[in-house]
Amino acid sequence: MRFSRLTPGAAALAAGALFLVPVSASAGQQRAAAPAAGASAAAAATTVDAYYAAAEGKSGAALKSALHDIIKTQSKVTYDGVWNALKVTDQDPANPNNVILVYSGRSQSKSSNGGGVNDWNREHVWAKSHGDFGTATGPGTDLHHLRPEDVTVNSTRGNKDFDMGGSPVSEAVGSFTDSDSFEPRNAVKGDVARMLLYMAVRYDGGDGFADLEMNDKVNNGTAPAIGRISVLKQWNRQDPPDAFEQRRNQVIFDTFQHNRNPFIDHPEWVDSIW
Repeated sequence: MRFSRLTPGAAALAAGALFLVPVSASAGQQRAAAPAAGASAAAAATTVDAYYAAAEGKSGAALKSALHDIIKTQSKVTYDGVWNALKVTDQDPANPNNVILVYSGRSQSKSSNGGGVNDWNREHVWAKSHGDFGTATGPGTDLHHLRPEDVTVNSTRGNKDFDMGGSPVSEAVGSFTDSDSFEPRNAVKGDVARMLLYMAVRYDGGDGFADLEMNDKVNNGTAPAIGRISVLKQWNRQDPPDAFEQRRNQVIFDTFQHNRNPFIDHPEWVDSIW
C-alpha cells in the first residue's frame, strides 16, 4: 500500500488554513498551529502520509488495529464545549454566522442552539444508547460523530440504525425513516458512513468504554453496535468525501481533538477492513 499519492484529505490539508476560524478557549481546547496558508500540496500529502505511516502496507484486521492505535491519541472536548466546537467545525462556508444541519442541510444561525422546536442541538450520529456511553467525555463528546441538527429531526432519528427506505422526514428533505431505521439525504450518506466507521475503529473497549462494532442489522437497541454495514459501505462508495467534510476533518485535527477520521482521508480503507 502506497501513500505517496495526494488523497482527497491531503488536498484539503493544503487548503485547510484558508478555512480555519479562530476559536476562543471556551471550546475547552488549546488551539494547535494551523498549516501555513502557502503550504504546497506536496507538503500537505507528506503530512497526512506521516500521520498514517504505521498503517502502511496493512489491510483487514491489521489495518483496523493500526488505525486504532493512531487515532486513539487525541485531546477531548467537554459536552458543554461541543456547542462552541460545532459552531466552528460545521460553519456554513457561505455564511460565517450559520452552521449547516447534517440531515436537514439547512443553514441556521449559530446562536439558535438549544432545546426549542426550531433550535439546533447536538446529534450523536452513533446514537449514544448504542453502547450506553451517554454524554461522557470520550465517545459521548467525540466531534468526529457529533453534528448540528434540528431538534425535531434529531428526535425523529432517535437511536435508529441506518438503512434504506421509509417515509419522508419533515424538515429534512431527502431523508426517510421507518420504525427501526433512518436514511439521510444523499449528500451526506457517505459522511454518515464514515463517521460511524471512525467510531468503530476509535472505541474498541480498551479505554473504559464499550467496544463499538458494526453489524448488518437494525434494532440494535443498547448493544454497542450499529448497522447496516452493507448499506453504509454502499453509501461510502456513492458519496465520496467533499470539501465540507474534508475541511471539518482538518479543523478537528488542527483545533480540537488533534486526531483524524481515516476514512475521510482514505475512503478505500472501508472496503479493506469490512
